[in-house]
This record gives sequence, C-alpha cells and structure tokens, in this order.
Amino acid sequence: MWPFAKAAADPVIRLFTPARAGACAAIHAASFHRGWSAQEIASLAAEPSVLAHVALDSQEKTALGFSLARHAGAEAEILTIVVDRARQGRGLGRALLQTQLDGLEALGVSETFLEVEAENAAALTLYRKLGFEQVGERKAYYAKPGAPAAAALILRRKA
Repeated sequence: MWPFAKAAADPVIRLFTPARAGACAAIHAASFHRGWSAQEIASLAAEPSVLAHVALDSQEKTALGFSLARHAGAEAEILTIVVDRARQGRGLGRALLQTQLDGLEALGVSETFLEVEAENAAALTLYRKLGFEQVGERKAYYAKPGAPAAAALILRRKA
C-alpha cells in the first residue's frame, strides 16, 4: 500500500433502526427470490422478541447487511441474515451472525435455530464454523423461478 493511502475502515454493526428499513429491504430483495418489504422488516424488528442488527459502512451512512432473530425463552431462530452481494466474502456475515449470537446468549438463549438453502455452500460453511449442526430438512421448500424448489436444511447451535 502506498504510504499516503488510507486503508478502508471496517464496517460497524449497530442495533437496527426503522430508518434503515428501506436499505435493508433492497439488500434482501437482491439476495432472495421473495424479498421482504421495508414495512415487513420494520414490523419484525419492532417486535419485543426480535433482536435486529444492521451492518453499516465506517461512516454509518450505508447499510451493508442486516440480521433478525426471534427469541422465546431459551430458544431463538435466526429469521434472516443477509449481506449486500458486493460485500460478501469479507467476513461481514460472520460478524453479523456472531453479534446476533452474543446478543441472544446475553438474553439467556441456549439454542439457536436457522434454515438455509441446501445449495448455499458459503452460508453452510459459515454456519458450521460457528457451531451449527443439521437437525432436519424440508424438501422442496424454497421456490426457485424456472427450477425445482430447493431443500431447506434446519440447523441448530447450542450455546
């Protein structure tokens, strides 16, 4: 790196605010066949049982990804975790998920579940590195335009 060049600052993870719902909806829509609307995301995030985080650029102006988890007693489910496609593969998904897991454990959660498309190798690698194990499968669960529906794997992580 040139001596006068500055390295890009790391993204930051903050609690979700409704002002970020539109940007989060755009990221979700670009990543999933049926993206969630800004209203759906904001409504979910507002529920008392939902823990929501957003990843932002270092100036905290641009949303780069977000995650939502619902907890009940000692159990939780990651509802969604998504990173802008241009930022994938740089550890941001891991940072978001670890932030969620830490927050859930602080709330007394001892088991966390999630569903992932069986063909999503990158996500499966991440989840397994963070201690998730497959406990079930839903065949033909995710609709795919012009292709057969994909299976969903159900994963669990014990704290």
